[in-house]
Amino acid sequence: MDDRVREHAEVLVDWSARVEAGDQVVMDVAEGAHDLAVAVAAELGERDATLLTTYGSSEVGRAFLRGGDDDDREFAHSEPKLAMLEAADVYLRIGGGRNTTALADVDGGRRRRARKATTATREARMDTDWVSTVHPTRSLAQQAGMAYEEYRDFVYDAVLRDWESLADEMANMKEVLDAGSEVRIEKERTDLTMSIEGRTAVNSAASVAYDSHNLPSGEVFTAPHATEGEVYFDVPMTIDARRVRGVSLTFEDGEVVDFAAEQGEEAIADVLDTDEGARRLGELGIGMNRGIDRFTDSILFDEKMGDTVHLAVGRAYDACLPEGESGNDSAVHVDMITDMSEDSRMLVDGEVVQRNGTFRWEDDFSAE
Repeated sequence: MDDRVREHAEVLVDWSARVEAGDQVVMDVAEGAHDLAVAVAAELGERDATLLTTYGSSEVGRAFLRGGDDDDREFAHSEPKLAMLEAADVYLRIGGGRNTTALADVDGGRRRRARKATTATREARMDTDWVSTVHPTRSLAQQAGMAYEEYRDFVYDAVLRDWESLADEMANMKEVLDAGSEVRIEKERTDLTMSIEGRTAVNSAASVAYDSHNLPSGEVFTAPHATEGEVYFDVPMTIDARRVRGVSLTFEDGEVVDFAAEQGEEAIADVLDTDEGARRLGELGIGMNRGIDRFTDSILFDEKMGDTVHLAVGRAYDACLPEGESGNDSAVHVDMITDMSEDSRMLVDGEVVQRNGTFRWEDDFSAE
């Protein structure tokens, strides 16, 4: 086993999930992620946690979603899965897979109904100390357009970081957002404003101790509202196993009133039609992980990349909201990314905070 797999497992268990003796841990393992699962199990055993392992497959999921002849088939939530998650202290998702587009031919209406049916289990998962990561597989390397060995190096460069140092750097962005009231993003085909009044930004340093649930991470995010204007997402991505490129959204009174895509417009329509909350923003995220140096068509990595901003339609995270206040609610949370490396500005309360990918506390920053 590559020593980096064991190091990945140690970071996941200790830094990210903060597993302690006696914790009830559920580990959900995708196809192709066996080695990392073995390494994580060893780490959990050393810490005297309990472990229940489940294995997931996109191909199995496709078979279930396509089963039955009724186009209006309803989906019931899984009582056993709900009970399992309600009893868990920690939930670890080990991603991988054999085919990144296994669900591409599943009807959009069925996808929406299935997402709504899993609301209870999704909420139970989010009540745990949950962390998602990914083991480098050949299918993910193919999706990224990289050789397998090259992709493994890329993944470990992003995951095996000095997270404490990065957390200190990202604290600058959190301080700006916490003190701010309005964010404006300007670039070609984009002029978007959104309120962050009363919101709390999350310094997402790959640990539940920071209200962060992805490994790798490396972003600062908050829950915007009262969104106005237009935004163009120029970073291609895969949404619901369908390739999407060149997405434009127009907001009025906080809601998407018009949209278009150069490719995959049907996938965007399916997302926005999920429920009322799917047409409002749930997240503004600023990528700050310089260890991620290229786009790989994986939202886990791409949204964390330095020189990017991402916006998610759908659910807002409670960590960004005042206690007792409910943010945007939806069965979806779908991120889309715009490249801020050239001819762009991000302003908070009228002051330029980032220009052409460089933050005001970094060398070579220029507000003009």
